[in-house]
Amino acid sequence: MKLNIAYPATGNQKDIDIDDERKLRALYDMRISQEVDGSALGEEFAGYLFRISGGNDKQGFPMKQGVLTNTRVRLLLSKGLSCYRQRKRGERKRKSVRGCIVGADLAVLNLVVTKKGDAEIEGLTDSQVPRRLGPKRASKIRKLFDLSKEDDVRKYVVCRKFEKNGKEVSKSPKIQRLVTPIMVQRKRARKAAKTTAVAKAQAELAEYKQLMAKRIAEQKEARRSAISKRRSSRKASKKAEE
Repeated sequence: MKLNIAYPATGNQKDIDIDDERKLRALYDMRISQEVDGSALGEEFAGYLFRISGGNDKQGFPMKQGVLTNTRVRLLLSKGLSCYRQRKRGERKRKSVRGCIVGADLAVLNLVVTKKGDAEIEGLTDSQVPRRLGPKRASKIRKLFDLSKEDDVRKYVVCRKFEKNGKEVSKSPKIQRLVTPIMVQRKRARKAAKTTAVAKAQAELAEYKQLMAKRIAEQKEARRSAISKRRSSRKASKKAEE
């Protein structure tokens, strides 16, 4: 079985082939996310503590967390589940996955170092892999370089230099959430437009209410005059009858 060991502190990974069944017996019947004592895998791993993070069987099917078996099963998977990537909206698919319990049929087992031992492991803990990319967000750049609000963040962006077609090219990420004078100006303009729109709406509402009050008063006056005309005509007709 091949063990793929990762050490997040340095960013290194190392593949180790173990054929000794006595060493591998310590891993059998363990589940994903459980921790393994490194001394069971060999003297060079004494003091180390490994966490099982996954693996593949000999046919390439991945282990899936939550499937409590050491065999292969077919599950109906949908968007958001591991071991499946949705191609169409609303699509579900039945796929073969390997259970989360370690067995002898695995080809590769992924381990993560959670506790370092006394001895260094060559190619894993003795060297550091430099970070290729730096942070993009302005607040995270300030936090990384301990900058104040007055410092210019654009001078501290991690720039990557490489050669392309015989020329040295540099690439740097676009800073996210960077407050610039033009952004402040646009924000001020949006706020002013919003305030103007609110004031205009309030003025139009006041004008509408005034107009409605005038129309209602005119309707009441017209109704009053119509009623008085009707009454006067009735009185005139009564006098004529008498």
